[in-house]
Amino acid sequence: MDEVTDTSFRFITAKHGGPDVTVTEFVNIQSAFYSPHTLLKDLTYSSIERPVVAQIYGKTPELFYKVAHIVCELGFDGLDINMGCPAKKVAAAGCGAALIRTPELARLIIRAARQGVEDWFNGQTLSDLKIHPEVIEQIRIANRCRTGLEAATQRRRIPLSVKTRLGYDHVVIEDWVQTLLEERPAVISLHGRTLQQGYKGNADWEAIGRAVAIAKNSGTLILGNGDLQDIEDVRRRVGETNVDGVLLGRAAQGNPWIFRSKHQVKQSRGSNETLSVHDASISLQERFEVILEHSNHFETCCGSSRFNAMRKHLTWYCRGFRGAAEMRATMVRVNSARDVATCLMNYSASAASGCKLPAPAVPATPPAYIPDLQPQASVS
Repeated sequence: MDEVTDTSFRFITAKHGGPDVTVTEFVNIQSAFYSPHTLLKDLTYSSIERPVVAQIYGKTPELFYKVAHIVCELGFDGLDINMGCPAKKVAAAGCGAALIRTPELARLIIRAARQGVEDWFNGQTLSDLKIHPEVIEQIRIANRCRTGLEAATQRRRIPLSVKTRLGYDHVVIEDWVQTLLEERPAVISLHGRTLQQGYKGNADWEAIGRAVAIAKNSGTLILGNGDLQDIEDVRRRVGETNVDGVLLGRAAQGNPWIFRSKHQVKQSRGSNETLSVHDASISLQERFEVILEHSNHFETCCGSSRFNAMRKHLTWYCRGFRGAAEMRATMVRVNSARDVATCLMNYSASAASGCKLPAPAVPATPPAYIPDLQPQASVS
């Protein structure tokens, strides 16, 4: 979910969906020392996201040790080590899912990160690690901006988790999970494909189920991930595999509301009967309000110069209603939240007249509201 689960995406998802836990984009540990401003930008979060977990990746245990201190100092609720990214540039560097091929290094990384958390808890400071004073000051400012307080971050042991895959070029889940369990992570999150598969083919939930059996009574939770399109998929896979939970990624793109139905799955799991579950019903009015809120939040956090990165989110929102295809074609040309507001208002006018959506035009002033919209019958 690199370049997807940014601070605005997570804020909107937390506010309108309410997932049980939120995870940041993965952050290269080397950026803490070679591009600290990038690190702090990527690890910016708001309190509404709690519990929120910082996800990091790399291959150097010593840097994991230091970055664990930074993650703790920033007040995160957990630290996740990415051992599952299949991107070529990541794997070629020996990071992400490539660590499946170097299990001893993977174990050293987990130990180093855990020791970093432990030493921070016991009072070691960023100054003790010779972290640059400017970085320390930026962390202090980030904490103050988020909490409104000057108080130091409360020292606590945060849980350590690992996100990974079934194997590198073939499934080795039994050996790989057993290796990870020896380091006692709080959570292992499994995507049901190998690195070589990327996101092709079908996720192998049967293999995830085998991992659940291996981890039983170990104290480590197993979360499953892959090909979960809706809340019914979640219910079915949880029932089949007995995973302790699931991660939703692509299913939440343009759909923060998917998490609203999570209680249905929990009730179903605790019942002897097979209870039906269904995704939350979202009116077109609410969808458009959230689109505009997300756009404004992104522009505030990232600036208008980067607004083109918001376009993909806008296209994900545009589905499941009449005229969605035309609106997607329009949204890929917007350059500001004001343009987005214009598109939504144009939709209101065109829906009444039956006309196709016009190209976006920048209004003189940003509209303060979106007019009431009625859901349409057909779907694009």
